[in-house]
Amino acid sequence: MSEKAVGIIGKGMIGISEAVLFTGNGIPVIVLAKEAEKGLERYRAYYQDLIAAGLVTEKQAEACERLLSFTESYEDLADVNIVFECVSENTEVKRQVYQKIEKYCPQLTAIASTTSALSPEELARGAAHPEKILVAHPINPPHMVLCVELVKNDFTSPEAQKAVTDLLEACGREVCVLNKAVPGFIFNRLQHALYREAVHIVEEGVCTPKTIDKCIGTAMAPRYTAIGLFDHFDYAGLDLAASIGEYLYPELCNDTDVSQYIAERVARGDLGYKSGVGIYDWRSRDMDAFRKKTAKPFQKFFNWKLPEA
Repeated sequence: MSEKAVGIIGKGMIGISEAVLFTGNGIPVIVLAKEAEKGLERYRAYYQDLIAAGLVTEKQAEACERLLSFTESYEDLADVNIVFECVSENTEVKRQVYQKIEKYCPQLTAIASTTSALSPEELARGAAHPEKILVAHPINPPHMVLCVELVKNDFTSPEAQKAVTDLLEACGREVCVLNKAVPGFIFNRLQHALYREAVHIVEEGVCTPKTIDKCIGTAMAPRYTAIGLFDHFDYAGLDLAASIGEYLYPELCNDTDVSQYIAERVARGDLGYKSGVGIYDWRSRDMDAFRKKTAKPFQKFFNWKLPEA
């Protein structure tokens, strides 16, 4: 890989996790964000988890951190040719970031947004260089999860797509290219379809959220880490799938609005982890343990090209 640094805008979970991934593969990173100490604290926490899991040594982590720098000035990104935008899910905020990147990064090849759902066409609207803008949506935590969804806008250049793809693949990521942009891309469309049905089952009094999570964790999740969704239904038989579908589909939730079960919690400020209470009570949970548990299933895929210690 080139020794040229990658730019990252934002120090949240996604931005810092991306910084962990790139430095972990020997690529210098410049993170543009205020309160750099918070970003560095999160960065080191991720590495401590990797060290505890036996995937990285202390000396390797130190070598990786030497590739990391923080700045509050776009001018310090002047030499980068790829920038990952990891700011809030607000189209106007992102567009303002792109204007600054285009102004201060004359060697820019690509701006890759990590948005979870926003259309790359909307993001590129009004940009001076829409051909450089695309979506590279990682799955949290990006430094552990292999999949990255790559979504172009109508003007994205082959050079921008290739630059981002080459970088991600050099870091061991599996780039899933969409033929066209759709709201939510692949992962979130599947995830929210499942979530909508799960909430509906709870609202109908069929079972508790814990029971659903147990069912997914002991059956669905293990199955689909071993084989694909289409693998499963092809193996079971499409005639069987069609027969079950005819009976079952009319009973499935097809709401086009957020469920009352969720809307009521949002209205009273019960937002989940960020507020302390959501569907579950998070106030007494060990969040370090939760973070490690989240990453553990992906440890078997760990495939970094770590820099020399």
